[in-house]
Amino acid sequence: MEKGHPATYEEVQKIHPLYFNIVKKRYWWFAISLLVIVPGIISLFMQGLNLGIDFKGGTMIDVTFKKAVTQTAITDTMKSVGLDGPVQLSNGNTSALIRTEALEETKRNELLTALQTKVGEYDKTTLKEDKVGPAMGQELTRNAFLALGIAMGLMIAYISFRFQFVFAISGIIALLHDVLVVVGLFSIFQWQIDSSFVAAVLTIFGYSINDTVVIFDRIRENEAKMRRGDSYEDMVDKSVWQTMRRSVNTVVTVLIALFSVYILGGESTKVFSLAMLLGVFSGAYSSIFNASQILVEIKKHMKNPRRGGKTVRA
Repeated sequence: MEKGHPATYEEVQKIHPLYFNIVKKRYWWFAISLLVIVPGIISLFMQGLNLGIDFKGGTMIDVTFKKAVTQTAITDTMKSVGLDGPVQLSNGNTSALIRTEALEETKRNELLTALQTKVGEYDKTTLKEDKVGPAMGQELTRNAFLALGIAMGLMIAYISFRFQFVFAISGIIALLHDVLVVVGLFSIFQWQIDSSFVAAVLTIFGYSINDTVVIFDRIRENEAKMRRGDSYEDMVDKSVWQTMRRSVNTVVTVLIALFSVYILGGESTKVFSLAMLLGVFSGAYSSIFNASQILVEIKKHMKNPRRGGKTVRA
């Protein structure tokens, strides 16, 4: 193949030994997505989300130990008195911020006694305790929805300006797919969520749309080179496969890093890393198998699939 010569659809097929027609099987990909999303939505209505104290309120205890401690030691001690919740260490693992359910005086004293006995001596003069009300969680929820709304609005404007409005709609539907997958799975398995979950969802938004835009860019490039009578489906399938190596390499690299954080990062990072693991995998899936396929479906039902009013064969 000469340098600068655009690859044909047949040449792209030969390059990839695992090639199969992604676009023609798009209804299979939609069905797989629905198999995950629908149970998640049902679970959200039936049992909701397992909200942490960031959302429903609780007690925060800031304690400074006289020597370095481990997150596992504090978590195990909390479990020994019937409590759980995230623990964050700082100042060389001597300061711990413990968040748990709202504690009565008796339970609070039981926890502090257990910490001193099983974890280590702490400085009683610097001990701080705060109660977090549910109003803070309501504000966090409102801000999360506001942030998602603003992000979607700006993404629609950007993608519409850079590509076409139908590209923006396809990309946003794929993003909503990723959010519903992550939120639905957290609801089904009743994994507890905290403020870091919101950060993870917003991060997933950015990651997923980035991969989708790369594929859209190749579709736009190939669309401009189409001739009358060319198949729009084949052009999109060719575009997806031309970006396949990049998509796969990127997601595998990110998943390895996130899996390492999930295994080695401790309790305080588990919610964020688990949400990111699910979201990045879902984002890669939706970018390859959903976003461009939704675009094909929209174009298929338009009278003029190509800019300029020229009709192409779907």
